[in-house]
Amino acid sequence: MTPWKAPARPSHEITQPFNSGIVNIYSPANTAAPGYAPVIGPGPLKISLRYEERAVGVTRLYQAKQNQIEIERVLRTPRAGKINNQDIAVTEDGTQYSIDSVQLVTGVYPPAQDITLIKREQVPATAAGEEATSEAESEMV
Repeated sequence: MTPWKAPARPSHEITQPFNSGIVNIYSPANTAAPGYAPVIGPGPLKISLRYEERAVGVTRLYQAKQNQIEIERVLRTPRAGKINNQDIAVTEDGTQYSIDSVQLVTGVYPPAQDITLIKREQVPATAAGEEATSEAESEMV
């Protein structure tokens, strides 16, 4: 007896679970206070996706190191055409990442994509502005 199969699922593709968590994808925006130097941070929410944590492969890791990029994570998400490499990804623990690349994965069900993440330096907009102001004031004295 053969096991039951859902009618919409192709039999030759691998099923993806996406059980590791949820990642929010934001458009980049200037989050600095008015009058301060621009600080790029998360802007409006584009999409929330479930993801499966993937291992960073040796080839991907060393190619990134050749370009002075430190890859933190690789996430497999359901395919969403709205994501590009200028967006900001925020995981459920609040850590912000820049998106290095979005690669479409073939031969899996449902259709998926791999998102390569680089950790961002998080500087609060007011702290960055206050530091610049205090440095300018100290030079005047």
